[in-house]
Amino acid sequence: MEKGYLAISYSNRKYFDEVVEALKVVFASKNKELLVFVDKYDFNKNQEREMMQTAFDEIDSSDILIAELSSKSIGVGIEIGYAYAKEKEIFYLRKKGADYSTTAAGCSNKIIEYNNEEDLVEQIEELLF
Repeated sequence: MEKGYLAISYSNRKYFDEVVEALKVVFASKNKELLVFVDKYDFNKNQEREMMQTAFDEIDSSDILIAELSSKSIGVGIEIGYAYAKEKEIFYLRKKGADYSTTAAGCSNKIIEYNNEEDLVEQIEELLF
C-alpha cells in the first residue's frame, strides 16, 4: 500500500482539523495510507532524539511527504529537508494568503495553494491519482 506522510505544525494542528480529515478521505478513497505524525505519536521533552528518529523512519517508509505550511514550522522544515535528501516526492501546501516559504518551495515537486478543503481535495486528487 502506498503511504503519504503529512508534515504539519504540532502547535497549530488544532486549526487544521478539516484539512487533515479531507486529506485522509482522499487517501482512503484510493486505498492509500496517510500518516499524520503529530496525531500518531506523543513524545516527552526528553525524547527529542527518539522523536526525530521515528519521524525519519516514517518518512523513509513513505512514498510522498505532504507539508502543510499555512503556518510556518521549523519541524516541518526539517521533515522537508530530510525527505528532499532522501529524494522523496514533496508537496508543499498552503492556504491562499498564508506566508510563502521559499525554502519549502525550493525543495518541493508541487506547490498547492488552496482556498478551502474542497479546493485542496480537487487539486490533490488531480496530482496523486
